[in-house]
Amino acid sequence: MKTYIGVDLGGTSVRVAHVNEQGEILYVSKSDSFAQSGPTVVLNNIIEMIKQVPNYLDASGIGVGIPGPVDTVRGVITLATNLKDFVDFPVAKTLSDALGLPVFMDNDANVAGLAEALVGAGKNEPIVYYITHSTGIGGALVVNGKVISGKSGYAGEIANIKVCDSDEVINHLVPGAVENEASGTALARRAKESIDPTVESAIDFFKLVEANNEQALALIDDMAYKFAVMMASIAHVVDPHVFVLGGGVTSVSHLYLDKVKAYYKQMVHPGMADVKIVLAKLEEPGIVGAAMLSTSYGL
Repeated sequence: MKTYIGVDLGGTSVRVAHVNEQGEILYVSKSDSFAQSGPTVVLNNIIEMIKQVPNYLDASGIGVGIPGPVDTVRGVITLATNLKDFVDFPVAKTLSDALGLPVFMDNDANVAGLAEALVGAGKNEPIVYYITHSTGIGGALVVNGKVISGKSGYAGEIANIKVCDSDEVINHLVPGAVENEASGTALARRAKESIDPTVESAIDFFKLVEANNEQALALIDDMAYKFAVMMASIAHVVDPHVFVLGGGVTSVSHLYLDKVKAYYKQMVHPGMADVKIVLAKLEEPGIVGAAMLSTSYGL
């Protein structure tokens, strides 16, 4: 059975795993990512971690999941918000030269989507659109087992899809962007501003929803509507066989997912209304998907 090495690199920690072709994790280790120490320190640490993996040279390839857009052809990061000096650094080549194995890279949401498409909730579906609904909102398009990253690595950066009219500029996204309207962070901010100034997190907001607070119920309905606007926008371009929803906010999907599905059906052509909308299945989609990047390249 083929095996692969996966690297899940974040701003705080990095994990390295040995994964088989069925998505089973055979070995995993974790370390500080040293994200602010520059690419040489970060990559040397990853190289040493991979060398500690038993029989790592038997792996068919190495995959790396990284936050932010990635140029998958050149093997470089094109926008790094929490990895110092990484933009345009030859990450894939550096790792491959040091370890003697082919190395592939992609965005962390893309690799999570790949895992769900290959061995998770989207298994055996030709076109899978994965959406992560968490502190932010991200996405991944997987077609016939291959992530579609786009010309510059921005495919799936759905956080910037405009879902309402707004003049409020919150961050680098356009006013009315779905991440600023429907993410966990957005819900906490909006609830703090309009319902209760003591709200500090999405968890606080969802407690108000569960207590049937009238304003909170209206806000989650608004969130579901805007989330559905985003999904309908995606669907009219992609027409997926299944939407797979993951991320921390989906842990309370019973509070809003039925609303999302109902609004979605109102926004799309009748022939698209029967698309499957399901929750992610995997406990470790990031590290599994990173490892399985190699399969997208025929290894």
